[in-house]
Amino acid sequence: MAYSDKILERSIDPTVHQMLARAEQLGLETIWDRYEKMLPECGFGELGVCCRNCNMGPCRISPFEDEGPQRGICGASADIIVARNLIRMIAGGAAAHSDHGRDLAHTLLLTAEGKSGGYEIKDEIKLAALAGEYGIPTDGRSKEEIALDLAKAVYAEFGKQEGFLQFTRRAPEKRVAQWQKMGIDPRGIDREIVEIMHRTHIGVDNDPVNLILQGLKASIADGWGGSMVATEISDVLFGTPAPVRSEANLGVLKEDHVNIVAHGHEPVLSEMILAAAADPDLVARAEALGAKGINVVGMCCTGNEIIMRHGIPLAGNFMQQELAVITGAVDAMIVDVQCIMPALGDLCECFHTRFISTSYKAKFPGAVHMQFNEENALSIAKEIVAKAVDNYNNRVPEKVFIPSEKSECMVGFSAEAIIKALGGTLDPLLDAIKSGAIRGIAGVVGCNNPKIKHDEGHVELVRELIKNDVLVVNTGCNAIATAKVGLMLPEAADEAGDGLKGVCRALGIPPVLHMGSCVDISRILVVCAAVADALGVDISDLPVAGAAPEWMSEKAVSIGAYVVSSGIFTVLGTVPPVLGSPLVTEVLTQTANDVVGAAFAVETDPVKGAGLMIAHIDQKRQALGI
Repeated sequence: MAYSDKILERSIDPTVHQMLARAEQLGLETIWDRYEKMLPECGFGELGVCCRNCNMGPCRISPFEDEGPQRGICGASADIIVARNLIRMIAGGAAAHSDHGRDLAHTLLLTAEGKSGGYEIKDEIKLAALAGEYGIPTDGRSKEEIALDLAKAVYAEFGKQEGFLQFTRRAPEKRVAQWQKMGIDPRGIDREIVEIMHRTHIGVDNDPVNLILQGLKASIADGWGGSMVATEISDVLFGTPAPVRSEANLGVLKEDHVNIVAHGHEPVLSEMILAAAADPDLVARAEALGAKGINVVGMCCTGNEIIMRHGIPLAGNFMQQELAVITGAVDAMIVDVQCIMPALGDLCECFHTRFISTSYKAKFPGAVHMQFNEENALSIAKEIVAKAVDNYNNRVPEKVFIPSEKSECMVGFSAEAIIKALGGTLDPLLDAIKSGAIRGIAGVVGCNNPKIKHDEGHVELVRELIKNDVLVVNTGCNAIATAKVGLMLPEAADEAGDGLKGVCRALGIPPVLHMGSCVDISRILVVCAAVADALGVDISDLPVAGAAPEWMSEKAVSIGAYVVSSGIFTVLGTVPPVLGSPLVTEVLTQTANDVVGAAFAVETDPVKGAGLMIAHIDQKRQALGI
């Protein structure tokens, strides 16, 4: 089938081409259409020089020094406005990830008290290890008693007013010392987020550098606090991921099954949806309606959560959520929080698909709301799955079109799984880095963004890295993009340089290691800290780099900030709204090196972006004398 140039320019994914052609045929609007209608986008917004923080405005600063306003009504300069806007984005992203962590702590508490509806503690080894970090006694105590104390200790991290966050002490001593020196060692998770909101209120903090430092502080509270809490408690409750094979892309939908798409971010919901979908009574109910079974697939970060623990197939990443509905084969789109398009409501009404929201924090137009809670988790999940099953017979066969394309993938490389793959010690990895077989390590993460050809930034950057012997660890939408093109298979070692190829073949691992969802970037931090400690250096001394080739969300801003704050040079593939301030731009891309030992770079060309990362890795290798 021939596709228009417009369709071909939107994505590298053949399933996307097919579904966009179908959307065009059916007269349906997608995210790409809405993006094109916004062009040209607001130039002031792109530069970050507009402010709506009080009702004297809104104000906007002219990018031209010799014409137009150079200060807002209160007197704020472009530097002040850009810095305030930037750290408010960090606050939004840190709040999203940290609230995720808080929900997991709540679930652990209820489980420990015997009040949850179906959850259990699945990783007692990790439970004991976490208890040790918090100084919680374990001898002669039940797992429930230990979990109760751990849940209370983790809860306290959110509201803590003084002291330090426990997980920040996983960072090398040199890193912690640098944070303390710069005044960015976070106290409580919530405190640092709230302080951003206070400081950016009219008439409070108007020093751009001071504002950025608070932004970095809140981001560290996210990466080494809220996000790490979410990851670690998820492992305790649902099991620590280990390598498993599965499949990815829209072809994982099945025409002869009830299809449920689990979309969002929190495994508290998706774990119960999986349990409900396996219930014999509900399976029999589906079969009685003519279906061959119940097929649950994942979308976005929920997809990453359930594939790495259960091998449940991935239907796609952020910009494929509408396309899944357009297949006409989705009986229910079940969502919780984050990265869910409100456009889904109208789209689902064009098909038979039930759009089901489950969180009081996230309601959507056109959705049926079925409130989920941990106390009655399994029974509510069964009610939700029953809605999907009963909807199967409402399908319109003429509207069903499922692309056949899908790819195998090997996923689930937690920090623990990586060490196990290495034989129980980091020594093989360290030896490979020292010998040059592995040139360095790159963490590649982030969203999709219609400003960039869908998945091209992700895939091209990763391919360039591995062919230059850089081992890639990834999460989020990048992980899904690389899974769809087969880069997460041991056989993909054929695309790697000779050194990395040899390591992958010896260990039976892919050159691209799936580490989970967006909150699981905290796993990358843990691995980097372990490598740094083993070498007796700081993270900023390591031959490592980060990238977010297609980022778009506030969460990504917080992630980028805490990755750089941890000492990791990071390349962004879309331009952040800071160019309206030369000062803020300089702080982020240059001065940050003196503050935290790392900085940002912006490069929209993914191959050139990989080149910047490789050059940085080589520089760090030279400094280490390897």
